[in-house]
Amino acid sequence: MSGETEGRAVELLVLGAGPAGIGAAVEASRCGVETVLLDEQPVAGGQIYRALSDSLQVRDAAALGEDYATGTGLRKELAESNVEGAFGEKVWFAAPGFRIESVGSAGVRRWQSKALISATGTSERVIPVPGWTTPGVIGLAAATVLLKAQQMVPGETTVVAGCGPLVTAVTASILKGGGRVAAMVDVASRSEWLGALPALLRRPDLLQRGMRWQRLIRAAGVPVLHRHAVTEVRGEGGVREVVVRPVDSDWRPHGAERVFAADAVALGHGLVPGTEVTRLLRAEHEFVDDRGGWIAKQDGDFRTTVAGLYVAGDGCGISGGAAAEIEGRMAGLTAALDLGKVEKGAYATKTAPLRRAMAQAESVGVRMSRMMTPRAGILDTITAETVVCRCEDVTRGEIEETLEAGAFEVNQLKSWTRCGMGPCQGRMCGDVTARLVAGKVGGREKAGSWTARVPIRPVPMEFLIGDYNYEDIPKPPPAPR
Repeated sequence: MSGETEGRAVELLVLGAGPAGIGAAVEASRCGVETVLLDEQPVAGGQIYRALSDSLQVRDAAALGEDYATGTGLRKELAESNVEGAFGEKVWFAAPGFRIESVGSAGVRRWQSKALISATGTSERVIPVPGWTTPGVIGLAAATVLLKAQQMVPGETTVVAGCGPLVTAVTASILKGGGRVAAMVDVASRSEWLGALPALLRRPDLLQRGMRWQRLIRAAGVPVLHRHAVTEVRGEGGVREVVVRPVDSDWRPHGAERVFAADAVALGHGLVPGTEVTRLLRAEHEFVDDRGGWIAKQDGDFRTTVAGLYVAGDGCGISGGAAAEIEGRMAGLTAALDLGKVEKGAYATKTAPLRRAMAQAESVGVRMSRMMTPRAGILDTITAETVVCRCEDVTRGEIEETLEAGAFEVNQLKSWTRCGMGPCQGRMCGDVTARLVAGKVGGREKAGSWTARVPIRPVPMEFLIGDYNYEDIPKPPPAPR
């Protein structure tokens, strides 16, 4: 395999090529900042504006929807800029001083920058239920990848469940893709959605899109269950049945169960900001539950507590794709200001309309994030035998036993059980585990968060060591007797 290449010094690195990363890179570059945009995907766009797979051809762009059109526009803007895109590069290492290492087809690449913008997006939160590890169960975000990039539905018959706008979006997309939806299961009540209407009225485009989705779902005759949750998935070797029960205002299951026949489940309970990079670079963080959890502190212009380090997008608090792009543009301009590439007067002029647009865009995104914030009762869906950490097969029962034995924060629990030590480094189980710990120790701040470690993403050892093998290890002669 290829070994590492020489280091590369640049003025600004932007990590993540979603809407925030694209916006940040383009604006900084326009101000004359030498900018490199890194992303592990082969094409820019991120989760929300994900491009079609190379193996698929676009026959009807209009049929692919507003997200595809917006993503195409952003990719065009990026291509016409002076930003250097480094795609297919998985960032696995970050250290203070903005020393970054990535792995791609050319092996390990080292980067050094004067400034860095972290636009690393989110991880999906899934509250475990018995049977959630059954083949055929995927996250709502994973379902959007299938639908957007591969034009595939999760199964012949799918139950779509969880909270937030993705429940409706995925249901409608499956129907448009020719799939069948056995039920749409939303933990939020109808009155909660009505309560979000004032915020949605500030974004009539999103309101109209949501209404189109609802009309499609009604026309297809899909059962829509508000204030319900999936409590069990049944099947040997694959999904066969999905058990659904009503939940109370605290999302605690109660009442009679309903069983739906299905061969797939798309399940999700919101998003968790990606803070691995900002934690490794030692920025200060705070816990804001209705913005997704732990987020890097920032000053309003997207500067963190570390000089030269900026954040933007859902990675610094869930606010949605439209807000993420605007936040990215703000962060890019702030970085350009601090690097001496734009004067304060010009900065104020450029950022004024962005601040107005951001207030409008964030009003909807933050409202949706608040609706997706898990309530304590939903943890009752996790039985003692249910696996919480899929990488290390750690169950809730093992977590509870460790807490009873004296563990008082997540990293101590991690040391005792290996929960969070697998390839995902706790991205899948971290939030749920911390909620279980918080229930014992009296709050999420007390429960803490995983200590950030490298590798940020799993990396094959062969990429790191190149052609070096066991026989190349220097072996000292045996010590004399």
